[in-house]
Amino acid sequence: MRNDGRLFGQLRKVKLEVNCNKFADGSCFVQIGNTHVICIANVDETVPRFLKGTGSGWVTAEYGMLPGSTNSRMQREVTKGKASGRTQEIQRLIGRTLRTAVNLVALKERQIIVDCDVIQADGGTRTASITGAYVALYLALQKLHKQGGVNIFPIKEQVAAISCGIIGGNILLDLDYSEDSLAQVDANFVMTKSKKIVEIQATAERKTFSQEELSQMYALADSGIGELIKKQNEVLNIA
Repeated sequence: MRNDGRLFGQLRKVKLEVNCNKFADGSCFVQIGNTHVICIANVDETVPRFLKGTGSGWVTAEYGMLPGSTNSRMQREVTKGKASGRTQEIQRLIGRTLRTAVNLVALKERQIIVDCDVIQADGGTRTASITGAYVALYLALQKLHKQGGVNIFPIKEQVAAISCGIIGGNILLDLDYSEDSLAQVDANFVMTKSKKIVEIQATAERKTFSQEELSQMYALADSGIGELIKKQNEVLNIA
């Protein structure tokens, strides 16, 4: 058993709430344990310069942690003058993930911008952001399709993400902050509904790990992502 009473292979409590922002084309509030993220997707009728004239669209993401999201106030990155390396890495990961979910040609020459703002952080903010961002993206594309902006519904893959780790020789799913700070191995898995891998980030923090341990983490992540995909489908009313 873990600090919060979960089994090693058990997710924290997951809550997804759609349409949490009335101004967005698509929005989702995601709560995984004590990690809370607001994900907002908006349609922009322009594309980056390198895509002009290609007939293809784009999906991009921005990520940030609000000052009160951690136990000591974080300084807003805008006051520092630039995003941190961690922020840039995470928002690129979210953007790459969401682009795998979308038929960019069907989107035509427009882009979807997804903003993920962490309002409370207790581990797994990037994986929670990806899981909620997909829901916000889906809703924005659904609205665009219903309005006739695209002829073909652009979603081609469903995606979600979860963390795993090794602590004291035990392989755990969905680490909270206290666990993450103790983890000997820390990994994030991003996968599709069809069980294809989008990205695996696995790092030896205090000890190396074997191929067998990686396979065990993969199996746990596969199970957890399956549960998250079911939660996504529930709030999106997909059978």
